[in-house]
Amino acid sequence: MFRLSPHEVLARNPLNGVSAFPLVRSRRQSMGRTPYHPVSAFPTARESQTAQLGAPPLGLLPMTSVALPVASGRPLWRVAQIFGVVLTLALIAALWIVPKPSLKLLWDMVIPLLPAAFLVNPLIWRNVCPLATLNDVAGNRPGRRALDSGMTHAGWIAGIALLFILVPARRFLFNENGPALAITVTLVALLAVVTGLIFARRTGFCNTLCPVLPVEKLYGQVPLISMHGARCDSCTVCTPVGCIDLAATKTLAQTIGPLRRDTGWLRTGFGVFAAAFPGFVLGYFNSSNGDFATASTVYFRVLSFAAASYVVVAAITTAFRLRAALAMPLLAATALGVYYWYAAPKLTEAYAAPGTTTLVLRVVIGATLAFWLWKVLPRALNGKGAATAT
Repeated sequence: MFRLSPHEVLARNPLNGVSAFPLVRSRRQSMGRTPYHPVSAFPTARESQTAQLGAPPLGLLPMTSVALPVASGRPLWRVAQIFGVVLTLALIAALWIVPKPSLKLLWDMVIPLLPAAFLVNPLIWRNVCPLATLNDVAGNRPGRRALDSGMTHAGWIAGIALLFILVPARRFLFNENGPALAITVTLVALLAVVTGLIFARRTGFCNTLCPVLPVEKLYGQVPLISMHGARCDSCTVCTPVGCIDLAATKTLAQTIGPLRRDTGWLRTGFGVFAAAFPGFVLGYFNSSNGDFATASTVYFRVLSFAAASYVVVAAITTAFRLRAALAMPLLAATALGVYYWYAAPKLTEAYAAPGTTTLVLRVVIGATLAFWLWKVLPRALNGKGAATAT
């Protein structure tokens, strides 16, 4: 295995798969001496064998630097990142001191805005997420370990599992217990720091274990607006595949892999998540808050809805031979539509808006999703969707 230095990555021309690095150029290429090669973090078996025999690795070019486009107004993003960490510390304290208003602010006024932000562009949140800031600060040092593809995929599965554990727990714990939520947020923040101390950049948490990541990928598969990340101005390939910050429209294709080309996507980890997610959202909103004794009832109800959703989606997919490129936008729109159908009254109440605001929000979200599908589906039908990106 070739080692990556902090200022060097290996570029090769992949014969199969999806390149996450469409804009990277080597020093020789920039001087017009060699052709352009997209980047992949790890060499193929043939390349490794060739290198062991003493010959130059096939198709490999040393990269002296990998410059990335950075979001405009980067100093302002830096201020927002610091402010986000400060607000998180204040939230943790407030959850202990004044739990009821703090919980209302978080769950009813702030969290419901995030899914819409992911649809517009997940980088809106990822650029300021306080846990990402902690993970980045801890991991942005030379010598940190980069994950391989297998560990990355395992991290994605773990992140999905965390999502399916933590969200139903809101009903019997986090929605009404401020100290319990404060402890959980603190533990997750520590996890972000610890993984940053072990793994390079944000690969150990933000790009793998984060339970919000699968939702960002699903809703942000084709962002409504284009923008650049505000954290990485250069790339060391800390995440070998599926980096949403680097190439959002290619992330689903890399996450699902070759099975995206037919109904096999249903057997992948992300495919199971995406097919189950509309029912998961519906199940959450059709359960009620209660004490800890209701935990088993909540999990059974929410996960039953998720399982039913998967069965229905699997049946439709099999009957109509839906590829991931077509199924993923439909699943994202369905889950997001269900979410805001139930969240709209909560937002109206939380912001003390007129009663008609609920209807307005539902209409606006519906129209936005219709516009998004109008934008995305023709490309999917022509084989150019996010889950078919090459």
